[in-house]
Amino acid sequence: MTVFTYENIYVAVDGSKEAEFAFEKAVGITKRNAGSHLCLIHIVDQRATISMDYGDGANMERAVEYAEDMLATYKERAASYGVENVQVIVEQGSPKQALVKKFATLSETDLVICGATGLNRIERFLIGSVSDNIIRSSGCDVLVVRTPERFLT
Repeated sequence: MTVFTYENIYVAVDGSKEAEFAFEKAVGITKRNAGSHLCLIHIVDQRATISMDYGDGANMERAVEYAEDMLATYKERAASYGVENVQVIVEQGSPKQALVKKFATLSETDLVICGATGLNRIERFLIGSVSDNIIRSSGCDVLVVRTPERFLT
């Protein structure tokens, strides 16, 4: 039997409960795979910030600062759990498209972790979800983490 280890683990986080559980799983998997690298990634949704912007880019700047602060907090937490090799990436775009594009260009990626969405069946049918796109487009293993029901209320 061949033992496979994950060396490059990417987790998409957005500050949601789902992302919180994905982060926790990512930390655990990183710790179990000695010498592995954890990358925390967040895509600032340009459509949401542009629609609220008055042309001066202030909302986008605030959204990027928020994302950087959030990822810095996640990075500190990972370090407190004993994970030292942590990288953060903040990019702008449509999360659905940008994450798939990012993971497609990362040939060294072994595992992508993301939280399951709270979309219902009709919403998933009409607009799909970020996790669905990652599963369909990724060239590596993907772990979609479900939030325990007791935390959904």
